[in-house]
Amino acid sequence: MYVAGKYDVVVIGAGHAGCEAALAAARLGCSTLLATLNMDNIALMPCNPAVGGPAKGHLVREIDALGGQMGLNTDQTCIQMRMLNTGKGPAVHALRAQADKVWYQNNMKHTVENQAGLDVKQVLVDKILTAGGRISGIQIETGEVYECQCVILATGTYLRGKIILGELSYTGGPNGQRAAQLLSQSLRELGIELMRFKTGTPARVDRRTLDFSKMTIQPGDEQIHNFSFMSDVTTREQIPCWLTYTNQKTHEIIRANLHRAPLYTGLIEGTGPRYCPSIEDKVVRFAEKEAHQLFIEPEGLHTNEMYVQGMSTSLPIDVQYAFLSTIAGLEKLKIMRPGYAIEYDCVDPTQLKPSLEFKQLAGLFSAGQANGTSGYEEAAAQGLMAGINAALVVKREEPFILSRSEAYIGVLIDDLVTKGTNEPYRIMTSRAEYRLILRQDNADLRLTDKGRALGLVGDERYARFAAKRDAIADSLANLKATMVTPSNEVQAKLKAMNSAELRTGTSLFGLLRRTEINYSMLCKHFDLPPLPAAVCEQVEIAAKYEGYINKQIEQVERAAKLEEKRLPSNLDYEAISGLALEARQKLNKIKPLSIGQAARISGVSPADISILMIYLEQQRRREGI
Repeated sequence: MYVAGKYDVVVIGAGHAGCEAALAAARLGCSTLLATLNMDNIALMPCNPAVGGPAKGHLVREIDALGGQMGLNTDQTCIQMRMLNTGKGPAVHALRAQADKVWYQNNMKHTVENQAGLDVKQVLVDKILTAGGRISGIQIETGEVYECQCVILATGTYLRGKIILGELSYTGGPNGQRAAQLLSQSLRELGIELMRFKTGTPARVDRRTLDFSKMTIQPGDEQIHNFSFMSDVTTREQIPCWLTYTNQKTHEIIRANLHRAPLYTGLIEGTGPRYCPSIEDKVVRFAEKEAHQLFIEPEGLHTNEMYVQGMSTSLPIDVQYAFLSTIAGLEKLKIMRPGYAIEYDCVDPTQLKPSLEFKQLAGLFSAGQANGTSGYEEAAAQGLMAGINAALVVKREEPFILSRSEAYIGVLIDDLVTKGTNEPYRIMTSRAEYRLILRQDNADLRLTDKGRALGLVGDERYARFAAKRDAIADSLANLKATMVTPSNEVQAKLKAMNSAELRTGTSLFGLLRRTEINYSMLCKHFDLPPLPAAVCEQVEIAAKYEGYINKQIEQVERAAKLEEKRLPSNLDYEAISGLALEARQKLNKIKPLSIGQAARISGVSPADISILMIYLEQQRRREGI
């Protein structure tokens, strides 16, 4: 056995999860190896080169606040950015960017290659090595061994990947890459349960063959946005996207060829994503719909490839040409890359601790699509957390875990390890019960201190954060301390702001709570100092949503009491009389850390929770605590 190197942490896979994991581990002082199948595909965007959107944008902001890389990289390589859901409340505002896919890859490749303490190598990992019940290293296809204390699986869709296009299927990863064939077997030999999932992608079409005059332009916002709280980007070339629709002719062609669709012929075995179905699935499931919207999106500044969002398919290439050419603006299209489906192995995430370490094998972590999720953002968030926690294992320190009330990252990971998933998981704002306090605009206020404590937030970032935090606090204190009375002068100012007259005295903070009044109005009429836009936004939200935010904080405090009731990791639930059979089975499998986590397990009823509470109290009394 040839030992080619020794590291603290080895990360298998250099997609969005792998890059964040490797950077986090290295930045926390661990010697780290990032193992990739292809050096040219680091941070590859094999699907739409877009970042953010509802809930996903929240994840990117949280990654950034903790010291991760995705937000910065997106801001630097973005070719269009828009703020979504602006007609709704701030809890669901969502930033979305269209990135230049090659620029994004090259920028991230440069970042990981130049990170101190991080080596990047093009290798194919065949086997996970163990000794004494914990990780000891990896073995690659050429026989070399790399010894390590921790391994992070960030394998994406490459584990026994199979490409499916019409009647054709072959072994491979996205964009014609190699797949890892033997690693799944190694994981099974270690007792790890695997699932089989499926995802897909639409055709890429030649920009020069499209008629944009038949589509509706979708420009970027005039206002410049950034994901990263550290970005200083103030100007950006905004490349438009375009909106068009399928029609009855499109649907007729698809229906007429369902007998050739792998999804319905049995060629596809894996479970596909509910919230990003293929066009053939949409036509069958939503037969009453006369049209489905499609967004034609650029893949970069220096390519003619356009991504047909909403048209994921694995139908044969001739059928793809037939139905695509029925769409307004695409009548004369040329396909540059056909759509296809890909099946792959992933782990059942209920085998993981909230730290993303496997319960049955110390030092082995898993992150990203390897855990059954979909999306670059979900992957990057898990990668960051796995990288942090692997470094903490090396340092013999306690794991870093975010709760559901602290971050969307906490919601994502808790959903995975507590509830599991039987289909590719996608984060959504509706999954977060505390979304009013988990807004994208306050991610830095929620998480930067935590990133600082870990060692991922440097001096410059922290100084910026502290200045913003203090400015918000000072402004709110000033508004609450400045009182106004119903004098003629004040009533005249209120009239000028189209606001009702005062009946009794109030503070400027009280005036700011009024829907029709914003800080700039108060600034103009009451001689207040101007504020930076980010500070002003926080001040206005704090005033206008104060009651709702306080109610949600009370909910968090009540829920925290259940999280504080810890459950022993070695508790045998079979021995607790009164628990339902399903509850005993699920509890023994998940091994929840607390009563709160136990209550979120599917199949565990309120009655089961009551029995657990009684059991814990009896144990406490027996032990005289």
